[in-house]
Amino acid sequence: MWGQSPPPKEHVYSTHGILQNVNPSFWKDHRFGLPQHRWDSLKGSAFWVTGAGTGYGRAISLALAAAGAQVFLTGRREQKLRDTLDEGISLGIDVEQCIPVVADISIESELVRAIEVISQHVPHLHGLINNAAIPQPDFGLFPLANQSHAAWAELFAVNVTAQWLTSRAALPLMANLDGFRIVFMSSEAGWAATPGFGAYNISKSAVNSLGASFAAECSAHYSDQDVQVNVLVPGEACTEMNRGSTESPYSVVCMTLVLLSHPPGGPNGCFFHRDGRHLAFAYSSAYIKDLLTQIQR
Repeated sequence: MWGQSPPPKEHVYSTHGILQNVNPSFWKDHRFGLPQHRWDSLKGSAFWVTGAGTGYGRAISLALAAAGAQVFLTGRREQKLRDTLDEGISLGIDVEQCIPVVADISIESELVRAIEVISQHVPHLHGLINNAAIPQPDFGLFPLANQSHAAWAELFAVNVTAQWLTSRAALPLMANLDGFRIVFMSSEAGWAATPGFGAYNISKSAVNSLGASFAAECSAHYSDQDVQVNVLVPGEACTEMNRGSTESPYSVVCMTLVLLSHPPGGPNGCFFHRDGRHLAFAYSSAYIKDLLTQIQR
């Protein structure tokens, strides 16, 4: 839908053992592909997930809850967040530590209220998953020539500006720890120039740059902390944005948890695909260590 995967470089680095096609009903058996010690490390941590009412955000939220983390689920539609909790219950996941936080993250005043709610429950956050996004509006094959300024502004407000606003808002709750994790959800569109998706392509390329730039700034500003801010391509799955796919949104969970549970000294400002591939973008080279074994490859 969004074009081809990023072209392989001369040397393709991958983390092996990433599970994509797992049945979430059997999460106790497979732990979404995470080794036991990494799974256990998530217990008691607090994470904030945007776009948590559907698709990838729902899957990631419930996987974190299954691991024993406290999860703050944000979306614009309260019922969708409730549906996420209901799905968790149906999967045998304890959702008592899942806190719905209804907010439009493109509006600063609502983000302020969201942080106030989170702060009432926890003194700090261990990580943030920037997942919320909207699709390219239908303006035919030539949206860059035909779409309205208002449509362009809305797309970038949600897909780019809101990711920055949310990260900035969450930072005070994360920077008081010894380290923190942020995952920006990008898309293969961020490497593509597919006709009909021009504005969306550009927005996801901007997310790539935002993630890498935020990682660099955080690393410089919090040089005494273990900062790991990275970008993940979730691929295609059956979500509100892509109802025609047969892939489960849980396919992104393993790689997301691998990044969130990584011990100190892991990647920062790097790019990954849900299938385990390590990607390059602009001046950023592919990360050259296995994310699970830390063996130089």
